[in-house]
Amino acid sequence: MNLAFLDVKNITRELLNNNNKKLKIIDNINFSVEKGEFLSIIGPSGCGKTTLLRLISGLDRPEEGQVTVAGERIVKPDVSRGYVFQNGGLYPWETIEKNISLGLEAVQGRNFDRNLVKHFIEIMGLQNFENAYPSQVSGGMAQRTALARSLILQPQLLLLDEPMGALDAFTRADVQNIVFKLWRDTKTTMILVTHDIDEAIYLSQKILVMTPHPGRVKEVVKNDLPFPRKRDSTNFLKQRRKLQEILSFE
Repeated sequence: MNLAFLDVKNITRELLNNNNKKLKIIDNINFSVEKGEFLSIIGPSGCGKTTLLRLISGLDRPEEGQVTVAGERIVKPDVSRGYVFQNGGLYPWETIEKNISLGLEAVQGRNFDRNLVKHFIEIMGLQNFENAYPSQVSGGMAQRTALARSLILQPQLLLLDEPMGALDAFTRADVQNIVFKLWRDTKTTMILVTHDIDEAIYLSQKILVMTPHPGRVKEVVKNDLPFPRKRDSTNFLKQRRKLQEILSFE
């Protein structure tokens, strides 16, 4: 039997509340993702979506259960797993070009592949902004920079923590299209945390729906709408209604 690329088994994460009592954030989470697949995670605020993503990345550790990627148990962060934060997580004192190249330089040293940096600047449409600072570019350009910084290391798995959440509607649609093109071209396994049902339907092959606190897997919905997807199509609207019904639980 073939093992899944990403396997999340019996994951439980607890924190201490103000009364020093254990509080479950997520409880007995189980799911798997195939190599090259795009999974979105949706659910109400506070259900532990970001906590789950941090556990997959190795930035956090569970009380119970384990996460494996390509058969190896995750115990700490690794360059094979990229992470894009909601606010981009860029260094404000570094230029756009430097932000993109930082990880590559850390791995390859001072003689890092500058042509690769140039390539990602071009495919992200950041030409002529190489020497600008994050505060001098739009939110969409900052998120494209964050995507480039993660993908330039050619990760096996890219984790996206609401990277389009703070963008206006037009910019969000543009970044969504860039994410889709990068997924299609690089065949990188991607997991997206989002509050936007339409975004999940537009990008994903599977959508994991979480319950309110403590977060559990309510349902994993297969999303086999053909690409390119049209947000006003009958099947798209049917999928949206289905997810809205699943999310309407108490």
